[in-house]
Amino acid sequence: MQPRYRPASVFLLSASLFFCLSTRAQELGLKLKLQEELIPYSVGADEQTPLFLEADRLQGHEDKEIEAEGNVRLRKRGEAIFADYLRYSFPEDSVTARGNLRFEHQGSILRGEDLTYNLRDSTGLVNKADYFIIDVHGRGTADRIVAQSKTRLHVDNGTFTNCDVGNDDWYLRTDKLDLDRTRDVGTARDATVVFKGLPVLYTPYLDFSLSGARKSGFLPPSLGSSGQSGPEITQPYYWNIAPNADATISPRFMTRRGLLWGEEFRYLEPDMNGQLFGEYLPDDRVRQENRYAYSLQHHQNFGNGFTGNVDLEGVSDDFYFTDLADKISVTSITNLPRQGSLQYDGGWWTVNTLVQKFQTLQDPLAPVVPPYDREPQITLLANQQPASLLDLNFNGELVDFRHPSLIEGRRSTLNPSVSVPLQTSYFNFTPKVGYRYTHYTFDDDFTPPRTVAVPIYSLDSSMTFERDTKLFGQALTQTLEPRLYYVYIPFRQQDELPNFDTAVADFNLAQIFTENQFTGGDRINNANQLTAAVSSRFITPEDGAEKLRLTFGERYYFTPQLVSLNTNFPGAPPAAVITGGTPAANHSDLLAAISGSMARSWMTEVTTEYSTQDQRFERSNVSVQYLPDTGKVVNFAYRFTRGLLEQLDLSSQWPLSAKWSGIARWNYSLQDRQLLEGLAGVEYNAGCWGVRFALHRFVTFTQEYTNAVMLQFELSGLSQSGGSIQTLRQFIPGFVNTLQNRSVERNPFPVY
Repeated sequence: MQPRYRPASVFLLSASLFFCLSTRAQELGLKLKLQEELIPYSVGADEQTPLFLEADRLQGHEDKEIEAEGNVRLRKRGEAIFADYLRYSFPEDSVTARGNLRFEHQGSILRGEDLTYNLRDSTGLVNKADYFIIDVHGRGTADRIVAQSKTRLHVDNGTFTNCDVGNDDWYLRTDKLDLDRTRDVGTARDATVVFKGLPVLYTPYLDFSLSGARKSGFLPPSLGSSGQSGPEITQPYYWNIAPNADATISPRFMTRRGLLWGEEFRYLEPDMNGQLFGEYLPDDRVRQENRYAYSLQHHQNFGNGFTGNVDLEGVSDDFYFTDLADKISVTSITNLPRQGSLQYDGGWWTVNTLVQKFQTLQDPLAPVVPPYDREPQITLLANQQPASLLDLNFNGELVDFRHPSLIEGRRSTLNPSVSVPLQTSYFNFTPKVGYRYTHYTFDDDFTPPRTVAVPIYSLDSSMTFERDTKLFGQALTQTLEPRLYYVYIPFRQQDELPNFDTAVADFNLAQIFTENQFTGGDRINNANQLTAAVSSRFITPEDGAEKLRLTFGERYYFTPQLVSLNTNFPGAPPAAVITGGTPAANHSDLLAAISGSMARSWMTEVTTEYSTQDQRFERSNVSVQYLPDTGKVVNFAYRFTRGLLEQLDLSSQWPLSAKWSGIARWNYSLQDRQLLEGLAGVEYNAGCWGVRFALHRFVTFTQEYTNAVMLQFELSGLSQSGGSIQTLRQFIPGFVNTLQNRSVERNPFPVY
């Protein structure tokens, strides 16, 4: 800012005017003060505030007006005017100004030829203007800008863009444009979108969110191509129905198949919430049939302890996902649930009723047996503490199993237990005694009822030790937490029982501290076993954040495990699977896990299962993430299960230059020597617009490859990110939309 030199006559005039102007200002309730210091103002204040005026020359008439010339600055809280000439009228409380005009208006900055403005009601106009809205990073030009209130501007024959000053890569050219910051809405009429100097879209009416918040309107279109459907384009429309409800309508035109209509509706109420999704493809040109998919998840709180849930999913045919989906996780779906439940919470007891069916999608090359339906399943859970050292539990179940081709029947289970938890701050000792009773009846008159009953005894104990230590130069608290868990269950013959819903549980560090190695209710293993584990955690003493955790565990068998999924039940296929070691061995495989983030930007998780008997790794899962900054992420994963799978999974989003970033994923099966899923693409971020291009290839459950091309164009502030962003977040953990991370320019126009 250049220094100013004022003639002596100006100071004499200022002194003579000061008394009369102050007297009149007090009569009008307005405080007028001359000073050199310009005070900051707070946007949006409505209280009566002083008016500050500074200029090289001042003159005026009592009770009428004051004129200022040369480096004029008028400032009132929420508003400021800079000009070569300014005239202030006392009766109207209005201002006219011209010459190097700059007008700061409640968070907006306007420049123009001349200004007429009323300070009392915050209305006025600027001719031949440039404008900038600070909070939303929006700017433009206009023949005339009308201030309709403190937060509303009307732009005549103007433009709007979110690009930085000096960059007009894209802008909206309009006949009429209303900018309402209270409603966070921009409304344009006779609007044309101009990109790189070329008009690309015309619409007679367009409204958009000024800040990029939820707002009805078109999302960026996605262009693509796949071997299944040919070149295609998807144009989503987002409908902001209410603060607690919205919908996305996504017509998808596929050159080979036709027009698919997609819709997603979400709602959130105090007593219910849910999501409805549907797709419909009339007369698929390839399959010559109508095709559809639907999904409904709904949760309802009825009050008085009653809640309900609905989960319905379905498709028109077995090949819907393989033909039309764009993700390998969808194409591998086999069973789609169709279920509803009603639950009552009585405080210390809970009862739940579930009706469950499935749609099973069949691969002709590898058919599967559909699971049993439950019509219904009723469960009762209860827990009471009649004394401070006594814990009573009850788990009861009644299920009616239905199946189109297998034997049908009912299973009832009673499982009461009592435990005595003895706990201190560093020690835990919990003995527990339970009893499990299971009874079967069948619709087949030739199959008699079956019953199995068995007692269950367990003892859980653990201790916690702490010490101060240092790791990589950082002061930490280290814990040592040994744990012993003993279970005894006598053997009961169960080969004559059916298998309605039971499988072998995954062998992991959580499962080895449970009584039963089976999931479902058709089997209970015999056990005389001890689980021994030790954990060590490294914790920052300042905030208690866990930086690193190490855990090792193993199970020891004092008697062999004799129960398996083998069954002599009529019509049931044999299925003997035991995990975690050989049934005749006296110990399980060794489990180990390491997880944490000792180094900045690095996250690591490793779990492994090692066979000490065969001296080899049976399973390993390794994941490492490097996330140094926004838009920079590298993920590495290795998954191995002996005899089943061995996969490498790499993914990344990484800047290639100031504006270009690469996106990629490579999921490869080492066992099958084939690519499971691959993605390679680039992003271009020009600051106020961006484009993404990617090639996608993945294998379906029929072992056929699907190739796809994705192209998306986005204008910051005018269009919001569509479904491709969610897809990329699933492909690449840690992926962010870099176009939404922009620094906001606070003062784009210089002060004259």
